[in-house]
Amino acid sequence: MVKLRLKRCGRKQRAIYRIVAIDVRSRREGRYLRKVGFYDPIKNQTYLNVPVILYFLEKGAQPTGTVYDILRKAELFKERNSS
Repeated sequence: MVKLRLKRCGRKQRAIYRIVAIDVRSRREGRYLRKVGFYDPIKNQTYLNVPVILYFLEKGAQPTGTVYDILRKAELFKERNSS
């Protein structure tokens, strides 16, 4: 099963996160299938590759709780429901 989850990057006390499509059995820092965006909680910036995220969601990927909240704030699910 594939999940959309956060992968921690950056230095100590200055974390940024990549949003990645990753196999459930992999570790948080493990090998991922594809990078689909990033999230910087300090600067409150988000970049999302929307077509790739929609592709993985259509194929059955499940976002984690935090990634779901990020996608909801970006109004990705409104876009998905209207299409």
